[in-house]
Amino acid sequence: MKKVALIGICLVLFCSVSQAETLYISDFLRITMRTGPGVDYKIIEMIKSGQTVTVLEQGPEWTKIQLPTGQEGWVLNRFLTPKPPSGLLLKKLEEKHAELSLKVTTLIDENERLRNENQKLDTELKTSSSDLKKVTDSYQTLKSGSAEYLDLKSIYEKMAMQLDQQKKKAQNVEKELERIQFHKNIRWFLSGASVLIIGFLIGFSSRRQRRRPSLL
Repeated sequence: MKKVALIGICLVLFCSVSQAETLYISDFLRITMRTGPGVDYKIIEMIKSGQTVTVLEQGPEWTKIQLPTGQEGWVLNRFLTPKPPSGLLLKKLEEKHAELSLKVTTLIDENERLRNENQKLDTELKTSSSDLKKVTDSYQTLKSGSAEYLDLKSIYEKMAMQLDQQKKKAQNVEKELERIQFHKNIRWFLSGASVLIIGFLIGFSSRRQRRRPSLL
């Protein structure tokens, strides 16, 4: 009876199923996966170290597993480990190191690019500041010159206005002189005509007086 119970316990342990458990192939280069739980069974696959497998049935020495490809078979329990093997951890650490090294290199390159860009911007800022100073100086000079120009323009406009007024006065004076000269000429003409008329009348009167005695 005890033997039957012991055999039953062994069968339960041998055929126990752990669907959710995931194990790793331990630190061996390759292990064999067979069609059954024993070295007499046919080898159907060589599994690399670090390969993840899903446990289907677990016995005292052999465990039935399933590969990520869906293939099923049996491997020795001593080749399975619940923790990632050191080789796999080393590989992951190397990959992480390479990833971090790439990030560091990228950050260094980005820092160098930003530093160069900052130097470029600093140079452009200095150039812009210098150009701004030149423009400001030119503006101040132009502003001062503009003030002088406006003063000269105001003086010129005043002088032009005065000159125009003087021209108008000169034209008026010239017209007045022409008018006076015209009246003066008329007066001279009338005076000369009066003298001629008076002389004619005197001469005519003298002739008549001379003729009268000769008739007597």
